[in-house]
Amino acid sequence: MKKLILGLLITVLPVFASAAGGGVALDNMTPDHTNKASLQRGVALFTNYCMGCHSMEYARYKRVADDLEIPVELYEENLLFTSAKIGELMTIAMDKDQSANWFGSPPPDLTLESRLRGEDWIFSYLRAFYKDESRPFGVNNAVFENVGMPHVMIDLQGLCAVKPEIGHTASIDPLSGNVKNDGTCPEWESEGSMTPVEFDRAMYDLTNFLSYMGDPVKVERERLGVFVLIFIAIFFVFAFLLNREYWKDVH
Repeated sequence: MKKLILGLLITVLPVFASAAGGGVALDNMTPDHTNKASLQRGVALFTNYCMGCHSMEYARYKRVADDLEIPVELYEENLLFTSAKIGELMTIAMDKDQSANWFGSPPPDLTLESRLRGEDWIFSYLRAFYKDESRPFGVNNAVFENVGMPHVMIDLQGLCAVKPEIGHTASIDPLSGNVKNDGTCPEWESEGSMTPVEFDRAMYDLTNFLSYMGDPVKVERERLGVFVLIFIAIFFVFAFLLNREYWKDVH
């Protein structure tokens, strides 16, 4: 029964994902699970910047490595920083009670976060931190007001001095591969190691990876769906002809 309820929630919650930002306009982000390079950069960002606090306890390292076409030896060497084995679940050692004391609530598992929040929300949230000295970590977030999370990527993005302008349309430049979305932060408190365009691209990759984690069989499902529709179309023709043959002598 619990599994049925969980399945229904996963199905229904994305319908309300647009409301998850509390009425804040969100940037548009279209994931691409066929872009293996983007997903590989995304898992590297997640492992280095997110996995200290956030688990992926419904996924296994080996499945991620296989799906993203990362050789197991390369994954173990560069993306496994603990004694975990490649076939284990992507859990972390952080104690939930301790993390609740540190952050106000334990950092959530992110395996299904894209199904809960939606890609637009995640992409906007990751780029919406700004300086707020009234908060415990000195930052706030334009999408998730008064969030208890520090700006863990401040060395990459820098710190926006004022509330950023979220709600633009992000798109990928087909020539350069960069995310085109100017004007997010009108004034910077400090600069990061990346330019705004580079950071937008990095957050696109991270969001793309989180989207894949929420639906790892999407590409395969859509591929099989085409064959299913073709089969139904062919079957319909034979069913129609058979039905006409059965009823042609009925008056």
